[in-house]
Amino acid sequence: MAGLGIVWLVHAETGSFGAAGLVTGSFAVAETLVGPQTARLMDRFGQPRVLVPLLCAHAAAISALVALALTAASVVPLMAAGLAAGATVPQIGALSAARWSALLHGRAELAPAFALETMSNDLAFLLGPALAVLTATRLHPAAGTVLAGVLVVGAGLVFAALRRTAPSPAARTAPGRKTVRGRKTVRGREAVRGPKRLWTRSFVTLLTVNLALGIFFGSMQVSVSAFADAHHAAPAAGLLYGLMSAAGLLAGLVHGRRHGRTRPEHRLPLILAFLACASLLPMLAGSPWQLGLALLLPGAGVAPCIIVASTLVEATMDRSVLTQAFTWTNSACAAGIAVSAALVGRLVDGPGGARAGFAVPLLALTATAALTWSARIALTAAGTPGTGTAAGTATTATGQLPAGADSTGAAP
Repeated sequence: MAGLGIVWLVHAETGSFGAAGLVTGSFAVAETLVGPQTARLMDRFGQPRVLVPLLCAHAAAISALVALALTAASVVPLMAAGLAAGATVPQIGALSAARWSALLHGRAELAPAFALETMSNDLAFLLGPALAVLTATRLHPAAGTVLAGVLVVGAGLVFAALRRTAPSPAARTAPGRKTVRGRKTVRGREAVRGPKRLWTRSFVTLLTVNLALGIFFGSMQVSVSAFADAHHAAPAAGLLYGLMSAAGLLAGLVHGRRHGRTRPEHRLPLILAFLACASLLPMLAGSPWQLGLALLLPGAGVAPCIIVASTLVEATMDRSVLTQAFTWTNSACAAGIAVSAALVGRLVDGPGGARAGFAVPLLALTATAALTWSARIALTAAGTPGTGTAAGTATTATGQLPAGADSTGAAP
């Protein structure tokens, strides 16, 4: 939403999509590179302590960007403001995922919680761009950027105020006492578990999964738009992409309420293989309505993939680096979107058209499915009690409910 708002703002004031792309790219690059470092501080000192100054800096950066754009500043100061805004935006999704883990680790409600998180993100991606464009075109060119900034600051302040749901800072973590379950606790919570290194083989595998999902999103956005334009139905591109998002919302709801008997590290490559096969269907479409039907299956495979990958991140990573881990996965997805959008944009302009663009996620997902299948032993070892993880992770990892457990989950 913020990126699209910046595009409309800078283009309206400069008349150049090139300048708008440079400023938006500066924002995205800074967010991708600096976001994990900010998350590292949150893991060490706690979310509330870091969020407040970060949000103040973000509000100042957004204000500077808007002021510079409205005063006809050159592209260099606008890019500097874009860098500052991107570097200070908090990764709300990663913060929320870390809180779900702190609240529900080892409980069967964790999978439904991640399903709810995924559906919320899908809804935000569905409504955010529409709100940004609507406010920028109907109210004022700066309205989309300002609205995005207000929503980020508002959500961040809510998270900063909810201190009871925030994960314990790693800086305060100390050996606790043994409980009746044989686990150590710190201030009433489980002690950290798992490998304390961030860059493990299991994490790199999960990072690659999110990169592949980003390639899927970026490729589909460009390819669907190119397909609709080639069939003289450019306005239908939003509807077609909306159908895929709606299928993802429904699949996320169903997956969150059902629990498979297979372990998530075995389920993930199967879901990726399904998603790769489903990505063949858009290549066979001959009209916009056929493409709409062909996008339903790929859309339905996305949400379960994100849910299972998030569950594995939670199960395999140490609490002291959990916010960083979720932020890095978000950054990998964003990088996949950016790179694939640029690549597919050139492909669809060639003789292959939209079909060439649809081939990109097929190749990426096929390779990633093979990678996750080969790495399933490492993922199993990282998420198994007795190898560093807390007891109780296995219940979540297997996706099985203990007797009498409820599968609904509650919001933090």
